[in-house]
Amino acid sequence: IGKYRFDEDGDWHALYGMAFKDSHNDIEPIAGFAFEKMWRPSENTRLGLGYTAGITMRQDMHYLPLPLILPLVSAEYKQLSVQSTYVPGSKGNGNILFTWLRWELK
Repeated sequence: IGKYRFDEDGDWHALYGMAFKDSHNDIEPIAGFAFEKMWRPSENTRLGLGYTAGITMRQDMHYLPLPLILPLVSAEYKQLSVQSTYVPGSKGNGNILFTWLRWELK
């Protein structure tokens, strides 16, 4: 769930919260801010590149708050967006492409 707005340049800003199952099949909540510089190749299509900064908590880290800053990309058509981020890491830890769908309520 989140709240977004487009600024006077057409760039996307959002505050959000979500939860998902991590690689250990445990619930991982995350909340933060996201920004994307938007390009509009057509009236109904937008492409975005930016970042997200937030806090997450993992069960294997005893649910201690962990800050993060990650890249963010999107491809949008009308109200439907596919967004992705990459979580860097090392062998056996991280190196995850995380992708989700977002539907914008008007």
